[in-house]
Amino acid sequence: MLSKTSELAVQTLIFLCLADDHDYIPPARIADAIGASPSYTTKVTSLLVRAGILKAQRGARGGVQLGRNPGAITLLDTVEACQGKILGDYCAEYDDLEVVCSYHRAMHELHGAITSVLARWTLADLVKQPCAHKSVLDQVDCKMKWSARLNQLNSAQDK
Repeated sequence: MLSKTSELAVQTLIFLCLADDHDYIPPARIADAIGASPSYTTKVTSLLVRAGILKAQRGARGGVQLGRNPGAITLLDTVEACQGKILGDYCAEYDDLEVVCSYHRAMHELHGAITSVLARWTLADLVKQPCAHKSVLDQVDCKMKWSARLNQLNSAQDK
């Protein structure tokens, strides 16, 4: 459903929310923490910077950080930053849905459902429970499993 690029963007944003370090974080450090390619992570962070979701700083203390409040960053913003505007996959645009084919109406409805769900979920929502509960973490293939390790590290540092 989402491209690998969009999935990596979501993981990157969750990492930035969960990281104790609120300075600029180099994409290579993010990649290491989430188990991704450093060059691919750099590409993804560039897309997010271009969309205004992240801010970037160059130099020895360079890296990226959130450019907006997590509650103001939606999954739709993130996906469209990586994949482009989500377009409906149906016949030529036509306002009167009563006169177009059933396929057109179905795809119009699907497009509306996808974009409304992506627009409803924010980064703040995602970080409330960034991965599966520890009681089932070994039983599910959670794409955010790396965040459990990060939470453990953060808890250990707080003590």
